[in-house]
Amino acid sequence: MADTDALVAEIDALGAKLAEAKASITNRFIGQERVVDLTLTSLICGGHGLLIGQPGLGKTRLVDTLSTVMGLTGNRIQFTPDLMPADILGSEVLETGEDGSRSFRFIEGPIFCQLLMADEINRASPRTQSALLQAMQEKEVTVAGEHRALGMPFHVLATQNPIEQEGTYPLPEAQLDRFLVQIDVLNPDRDTERDILLSTTGIEDAQSHQVFDTTSLLAAQTLIRRMPVGDAVVETILDLVRACRPDEPEAPEIVRDSVSWGPGPRAAQALMLTVRAQALLDGRLAPSADDVIKMARPVLMHRMALSFSARARGVELGALIDQVAAQVTRIEAAA
Repeated sequence: MADTDALVAEIDALGAKLAEAKASITNRFIGQERVVDLTLTSLICGGHGLLIGQPGLGKTRLVDTLSTVMGLTGNRIQFTPDLMPADILGSEVLETGEDGSRSFRFIEGPIFCQLLMADEINRASPRTQSALLQAMQEKEVTVAGEHRALGMPFHVLATQNPIEQEGTYPLPEAQLDRFLVQIDVLNPDRDTERDILLSTTGIEDAQSHQVFDTTSLLAAQTLIRRMPVGDAVVETILDLVRACRPDEPEAPEIVRDSVSWGPGPRAAQALMLTVRAQALLDGRLAPSADDVIKMARPVLMHRMALSFSARARGVELGALIDQVAAQVTRIEAAA
């Protein structure tokens, strides 16, 4: 009983700390509460976030603000077509000593930080994009045969312009799967845009303050994994992920007819973590089936692909995910 009370107290304290962090972030990143929630979710779950939206919507400003609020050392890389993997990872240089001896010295690239902003990641070539694969999954890089650990914690928040724009390269499926959530950054409504105009075109810019540090963020990431998840929620997650795979017998007809490939087990792991964070941000101690519905799009959108015929019919992937999630939860409720 004492252990349970202690866990509840820790969860309550973290919830209050997250509320303070959200308030600090929104001093500089106005509106877009869902976007703020999802970026915080990616950090407290120990994952990476992919922010997708048109240029000029504040994605870079959001990541810069997060670096301050979460107390993380951050670096920014502007991805361009001529960017090379060594520009991200670093490289060895040959140095000559005063005695004439020669030796190699490794110069760290910008990836050696705690929060890496990969700006316009889809403007770089696939070869350069792949430089992040090992770092995002294993929190280390291999250069010249030597494994080099990255910062703790290590997070990537990548921004991506819509793929329809010229001069962009689609991210490979393996790299997309390493992003915990996809965060769609949309145009603000009229009232929010008015607030943005008034707060960002004056003499002074609003400031955010630090709420977390490395120790408290790592503790939050551990606490998230200790939050209880009921059996009904676990079964809902499994039913949803498996229903989104066109080759599974339980997949509904719309999935079999419209989806070319579906989410793997990493999607179920992502849902298990993010529904806990969603409950915490809402001030609850444990997630519910409603949290699974809320997190279905952010977790599954970048882990599924529509078939050519489905795209030709005008099927929208987000709407399909919503339909499958609603169907799964109705079945669970009836059972």
